[in-house]
Amino acid sequence: MNQDEIKALFDQQAANYDNQWAKTAPIRNCLHLLVDSIFSGLPANARILCVGVGTGAEMAHLARQNPQWRFTAVEPSGAMLDKCRKRAEMDGFADRCQFHEGYLDSLPETEAHDAATCFLVSQFILDQQSRAGFFREIATRLVPGGLLASSDLASDVNSPEYDVLLHAWMNMMSATDITPEAIDRMRKAYANDVGVLPPQRIAEIIVSGGFKLPVQFFQAGLIHAWASKRV
Repeated sequence: MNQDEIKALFDQQAANYDNQWAKTAPIRNCLHLLVDSIFSGLPANARILCVGVGTGAEMAHLARQNPQWRFTAVEPSGAMLDKCRKRAEMDGFADRCQFHEGYLDSLPETEAHDAATCFLVSQFILDQQSRAGFFREIATRLVPGGLLASSDLASDVNSPEYDVLLHAWMNMMSATDITPEAIDRMRKAYANDVGVLPPQRIAEIIVSGGFKLPVQFFQAGLIHAWASKRV
């Protein structure tokens, strides 16, 4: 997908996005719990960069846990960012946020951040060199040694394990039996529109983007998450 296609896709999904992914709330909550531990050593007044923030679920969680943290929310979809802003206003932390509609390369220069989140974002960058460049852009926005918590769909798509994980993933998202045709459509979509790569390859891409060797701290189905530090 190119940037315009990604923006259009999430503009269309914004209204029902949270409901669409409600089934995955236990996964999200577990991921957030572990991120709390990864970020536990950050300063009381830390600055957090949330890349591809969507409707703001992780930012809202971090804001509730850390009343002095400030956030930069980056999201190309205006419709998604509007929902994120409304969530921040309802939860009472909007005054601690900078909202940027666009991609990282158009974010104005700001004070460096202590940490960043990037959940299920880089997987939409199919070219692996561009994907490394994406992580490099995050690194340039962090202080030296700044933390990154990132997640993506990951698997060796040519392995027997992928067949098991993909079928389980689709069963989780559907209330009805999954047909072989539906599995094949999802496989093709993930092959053509999503950069599902083996976890080790994603870790290598993160490293080439300016981070120390990432540590995988979470897996749920196809979702894998890594913690890494800026070099």
